[in-house]
Amino acid sequence: MITDPRAASPLTAAVHNNVAWCDAVCRSHGTPGEIKAGVWASPRRTPPLYPDAVTLSPDVVPEDVPGRIDLTSSGASVKDSFGSLDLSAAGFDALFTAQWIHRPATGGAPGAEGWRPIRAERLSAWESAWNGGAESEGLFRPVLLDDGAVFLADTSAGRITAGAVAYPAASVIGVSNLFAADAGPDAAWRSCLAATDRLWPGAPVVGYEHGDDLAAALRQGFAPVGPLRVWLRADG
Repeated sequence: MITDPRAASPLTAAVHNNVAWCDAVCRSHGTPGEIKAGVWASPRRTPPLYPDAVTLSPDVVPEDVPGRIDLTSSGASVKDSFGSLDLSAAGFDALFTAQWIHRPATGGAPGAEGWRPIRAERLSAWESAWNGGAESEGLFRPVLLDDGAVFLADTSAGRITAGAVAYPAASVIGVSNLFAADAGPDAAWRSCLAATDRLWPGAPVVGYEHGDDLAAALRQGFAPVGPLRVWLRADG
């Protein structure tokens, strides 16, 4: 993984941070991936909502990916980090397109109030809130906290009403899984960024979004730095 910020463009940092986060989640479920020839891939099916493969180079060609993942059952997915692959010949359909986003380092917000990190015993409640109130299925496991992940939450109402995951890797902070039950995405991003600025002063923030969530991120100081596409294979 890239650790020197001088060596990474905003796009490269965003991609490598996301791969590190995907690998952390997969490792927590016993399905670690391996980077080879510009592709991170897990030979075993990954946890729900997490890709079986992610490209790290725009030079990857479609033939480099399918042989690295499990295609024997439905649901295999590939994150084409540069929006440059056509995996339809391998039975994949384009699920959605999005934009990598980057927010430059700021001076931080010392003393700013906002979301706070939660402890391991509240991960199930956090996952339930993120999933719209559905019962936690153990997607996010306590070992992720030991791996550096920070699960931010707004608990001012006596329950978790908003939150996000912040993951430091590749010399940036990757934000994902942003949600807000009682407010819109603009308010959620403002609170989330106040928290990341407080926890990691001066660190750039990255992620990816699409649709209204992308528009909200851009209003909060992010810039789009490159397209990505997620592919899904329905058949086994």
